Amino acid sequence: MAPRVRTNANNTKKFSSVAEKLTQAEKDLPSLAEIKAAVPKHCFERNPLTGFYYILRDGVVISALGWLAWQLPHENMPLWAMVAWALYAFWQGTALTGWWVIAHECGHGAFSPSQTLNDCVGYVLHTILYVPYFSWQYSHAKHHSKTNHLLDGETHVPATKKGFKLYKAVHSVIGDDAFAALQVVLHLLLGWPMYLVLNATGSRRLNKEFGHKRIPKGEVLDHFRPTSKLFPKSWRFRIFLSSAGLIAWTLVLAIVSQKIGFQRVSLMYVFPYLWTNAWLVLYTWLQHTEETIPHWGEGEGNWTWLKGAALGTIDREYGIFDWFHHHIGSTHVCHHIFSKIPHYHAQEATIHLKKKLGYMYNYNPELWVASMWKVAKTCHYVDGVQGRQFPKSAKKFSKSA
Repeated sequence: MAPRVRTNANNTKKFSSVAEKLTQAEKDLPSLAEIKAAVPKHCFERNPLTGFYYILRDGVVISALGWLAWQLPHENMPLWAMVAWALYAFWQGTALTGWWVIAHECGHGAFSPSQTLNDCVGYVLHTILYVPYFSWQYSHAKHHSKTNHLLDGETHVPATKKGFKLYKAVHSVIGDDAFAALQVVLHLLLGWPMYLVLNATGSRRLNKEFGHKRIPKGEVLDHFRPTSKLFPKSWRFRIFLSSAGLIAWTLVLAIVSQKIGFQRVSLMYVFPYLWTNAWLVLYTWLQHTEETIPHWGEGEGNWTWLKGAALGTIDREYGIFDWFHHHIGSTHVCHHIFSKIPHYHAQEATIHLKKKLGYMYNYNPELWVASMWKVAKTCHYVDGVQGRQFPKSAKKFSKSA
């Protein structure tokens, strides 16, 4: 069954297919200047004091949860304590994601007008969350500059039909629901480390400095080596600083483990850290993936930056987690068009952005859990890297097609 074509509630335009809607949207899409003019000027103002307030706010939540967890038994635990630690891991990982989002804003320059201050704050926050700050700042900027580009995009670049054959074999053996569950586990548990170490689901081509050609087989593009071809040579010192910060933080955790025990460090930090990783992957996955969200390659229907930012991004509902995560998932279209708008202005900016884009604004009112399961069941590959492509499910895969 063809996916339902969503339209803005305030717009009466109807389309017979997703492709028809996109074709019209590409013609009607306003210019960046026109979109910017629709957003109040104060939404672009960045106040570091406001930014530090939100760091403090998140810090209070994180500290309160940490204090409560410190009271729990951590050896020879009864069942109730195990349940309490599991709940702590989830909610502490959720709270830490707030700091992660603010550090991510620092990388974009949205925390303050001073990039030096942005980098200092972002470096500290991301390092204690095991994110190589400058390394990811670079690759994430590429994700923004090449959103949903099938050759040059970063993170969650879909597999092609040719590359999906092995996964289809797994799907045929375990079935649709089990395959969807496997997708969720692989994305949320392994997605982040595999991206950092192997650039999994990253770009298919090297940077222009290295010939802008397909990445050779066996070439490892990691986020840790200054000589990794993921980065231009001019970034090598910054990549070194990122990795050095992670090494220093590892030594801190090792010292703490000697004093209070590795088991307690794992309970207090490592398991929440895994939930933070799951959240950040969930956002980058869901905000650009749906049956109705296009990807662009070369040839007909060429990609442009504004198409990727406005038409290749979707806002979703996250309930109470929007408060914890500074609305990064429900204002993501705005974030991709104007990445320097701070999160505390993004909701207001989104209201005006939605009015300006009309039917072109992508929004799914389903709660994030339902969206995650639907995406895991329906968005597995694209036919190729030419022209416009829409995600397809393993059910639609056929050898002859």
